[in-house]
Amino acid sequence: QVQLVESGGGLVQPGGSLRLSCAASGSILSGNVMGWYRQAPGKQREFVATITSGRSTNYADSVKGRFTISRDNAKNTVYLQMNSLKAEDTAVYYCTYRWGRLDYWGQGTQVTVSS
Repeated sequence: QVQLVESGGGLVQPGGSLRLSCAASGSILSGNVMGWYRQAPGKQREFVATITSGRSTNYADSVKGRFTISRDNAKNTVYLQMNSLKAEDTAVYYCTYRWGRLDYWGQGTQVTVSS
């Protein structure tokens, strides 16, 4: 089992920045992929970004150039630096951990972009 705890969400004005963190604990295996998804009200959950243990990254087109995913393997923690936030970035952000067929999700953290 793997437990994921997200933090760092909140209310920010358009154009502002937030940094999300997700700490993983439990049976952490090397070679895992961690990432972020989000779900806006009334919409399906969508991919945001992933990062491998070797730090290869992948981003949704909607966040490229604005969001940066990173990780600290020693701390089993993944981060999402979000800059130039827009109202359409408002959503619950979920952290994920994947290794083979194992797939774990955090409880989510709310990000609200509003003036």
